[in-house]
Amino acid sequence: MNTKFDSALATLSFIGVGGGQLSVGPGHSVAPPGAFALACKRACDIAASIIAIPFIVVAGVFLAALNPVWNPGPLLYRQTRMGKDCKPFTAIKFRSMRCAGGQSRGPGDPVEKHRITPLGRFLRRNRIDELPQFFNIIRGEMSLIGPRPDFWEHAVHFVDSVPGYRERHVVKPGLTGLAQVHLGYAEGVEATFRKVRHDLDYIRRMRPSLELAILWRTVVVVTTGFGAR
Repeated sequence: MNTKFDSALATLSFIGVGGGQLSVGPGHSVAPPGAFALACKRACDIAASIIAIPFIVVAGVFLAALNPVWNPGPLLYRQTRMGKDCKPFTAIKFRSMRCAGGQSRGPGDPVEKHRITPLGRFLRRNRIDELPQFFNIIRGEMSLIGPRPDFWEHAVHFVDSVPGYRERHVVKPGLTGLAQVHLGYAEGVEATFRKVRHDLDYIRRMRPSLELAILWRTVVVVTTGFGAR
């Protein structure tokens, strides 16, 4: 039976993501990296997190002082996201939006920009709001580099509607990633198709040289504000 899922899979194969190691059928996955590569990656994650902790503490102190005027409300924001093996975890961020009663934005809806506070715009532009996720890295829920984790309810929708989305979770989600530095923030199902293409390409080509290239591109992204939302 020809389905929308099959058509999308054919598209992924055409652009060079399908075939080889990749199979997006139920029960299949992109081949994850070996144990030695993962151990080295974990060691780098821990080292980077230890270096980042003093900067996070300093940023937290400044934001705690500025928030009452420019960003009223709690310092931190916690959100359930989809992690490795499609399991949920709680991501931590510096809050950049006005508090809402609950998650109302659907997977195809744009970001609620009217809720972003004046200080929040600065945090998001420079990715400072993501810094507390180094604590997610220390806890082993995330890595420095990998596919960016999505809000849980959106991710559940994408697992069923975007081919290859489940397979991008064979590795830990990252603080930054190939899709993040090339595409910026992905809104909606169509943008998620493009994001998945880059995420699967990253997993297939995961090596130190690629990780360093992504780190360098991340520096460029942070300094230019590319993909800010």
